Amino acid sequence: MKRKHAFFLLLILLILVAGFSVLYGSYQLSITELFSTLAGNGTKAQEFAIFQIRLPRTLLALLVGCALGVSGGLLQGVSRNPLAEPGMIGINAGAALFVVLWISLQTTQYYSSLSLSTAFFMPFIAILGSLSSVALIYILSYRKGIQPVRFLLTGIAINTAISALITFFQLQMSKGDFNQVLTWTNGSLWGSSWQYILFILPLLVVFIGYALYRSSTLDVLAFGDELATGLGVSVQKERRIYLLLATCLAGVATAVAGNIAFLGLLGPQIARKLCGGKHRNMLINAALISSIILIFSDALARNLFSPIEIPVGIIVSIVGIPYFLYLIFTSSK
Repeated sequence: MKRKHAFFLLLILLILVAGFSVLYGSYQLSITELFSTLAGNGTKAQEFAIFQIRLPRTLLALLVGCALGVSGGLLQGVSRNPLAEPGMIGINAGAALFVVLWISLQTTQYYSSLSLSTAFFMPFIAILGSLSSVALIYILSYRKGIQPVRFLLTGIAINTAISALITFFQLQMSKGDFNQVLTWTNGSLWGSSWQYILFILPLLVVFIGYALYRSSTLDVLAFGDELATGLGVSVQKERRIYLLLATCLAGVATAVAGNIAFLGLLGPQIARKLCGGKHRNMLINAALISSIILIFSDALARNLFSPIEIPVGIIVSIVGIPYFLYLIFTSSK
């Protein structure tokens, strides 16, 4: 498929899925009512449903999907491994651990009643947690440089350890707090609001913009360390820069959506099949694909068993695990 065709088809699909997410729910809206409300002519109930609940939630899912899609694409480019993604190697888990600890120090309410100062610092706390996790992985896997396979395997081990630590921390909580943290750490957008969008949007614009600006170096790294070094690329330095960008993106996403695994795997992999291996195009399309998956998954999570809401991370995993196994089997041939 031609790159331009793929981009525009994905953009149209994203708009359709976003519209479905805003319309579909326990309070049904028609397309006419949607446009009327957006124009300022809706009822109070329609305005509340759209502007206070569904629209911010859909936009937050869009931003989180973009962040995790680009993060996964960077990790796969740096490691030259199609199975690399932030939820697997402990980046999301590290961010989740720090956010859980931060919120617990401030309040027993998760998202619904957070103070403005607590919410403002959440993305930065999450970035600190994800960077701490990556630093630990980097130190443990460093042997005269970073080898992608060793880094990935170390990350899987650290992810397991941090997940166990989060579970141990949850066991010390009351039943209500335990359930809230369990829902959030499995991936949830239920507490989304405009303030979280305003807090993370500038960070994502900077990180994603810089990743796209430097994406051409990833194309060189894809040829292998020896050839990249021969072309004048400082391989270890570039790996650290891209790893830092991927980590920050995953940390910001985890701060507002919890630990959503496989989204950073699905977007880049599907994007490569649609538009080839050039990283700039792949990262843009990966952001769109991951956003489409997350928005649609969140709509299902809200409405499949309404009024009970299930964590959106579970829906994403239902899609991601079979694809993950497919990649393992095909790459081993």
